[in-house]
Amino acid sequence: MILACCVSGLAPLPSPAKPADWAKEIDALTADDATHPPPAHTVVFVGSSSIRRWATLAADFPGLPLVQRGFGGSELADCVFYADRIVLPYRPRIIVLYAGENDIANGKSAETVAADFDAFCARIFAAQPAVRIICVSLKPSPLRAKLMPEFVRANRLLAAACARDRHLAFVDVYHPMLDAAGSPRPELFGPDQLHLVHDGYSLWVSLLNPLLRP
Repeated sequence: MILACCVSGLAPLPSPAKPADWAKEIDALTADDATHPPPAHTVVFVGSSSIRRWATLAADFPGLPLVQRGFGGSELADCVFYADRIVLPYRPRIIVLYAGENDIANGKSAETVAADFDAFCARIFAAQPAVRIICVSLKPSPLRAKLMPEFVRANRLLAAACARDRHLAFVDVYHPMLDAAGSPRPELFGPDQLHLVHDGYSLWVSLLNPLLRP
């Protein structure tokens, strides 16, 4: 077991969160918990808007107890900050994390994304050592095509971190979302060229399902 995924001895320190940016959204999520308590030992999907906008999440994984906790344009550091409120209270058996794309779009490096993933793992494992964390790779959004080389670097670091611990798994959605020429497949993205449409989520489901079923 690890308490942090040591990606590189020279990796930067975790970046600061922006809790004020998401306070209202987090308050709304926890208020919903009070009126509709989720089941324990569930699968928690947490991260940025790709998780929040997944409207068919429950239907895509029938029979699987799920908690959907994506929020806004959040970054990995925000997921670390709010883990005590929107991840750990559910005592999940599996956590599916999608975050890091906004981080790079906001100027952070692949190494900082990796350091923040380390911090997320450390926070989770300190409280629940037996939980599994599934890290979904950064996706190749057409709107952010110029950032794709940095996405690739981040994905390599995240994959390397996950390979070092049996409680971690890395799901590569990046390469299956490219066409034969290495460009993002436009049919997987909405008009904003950033968020997924049904076909995009269906691809994610096909890659995640084998890891989520007992």
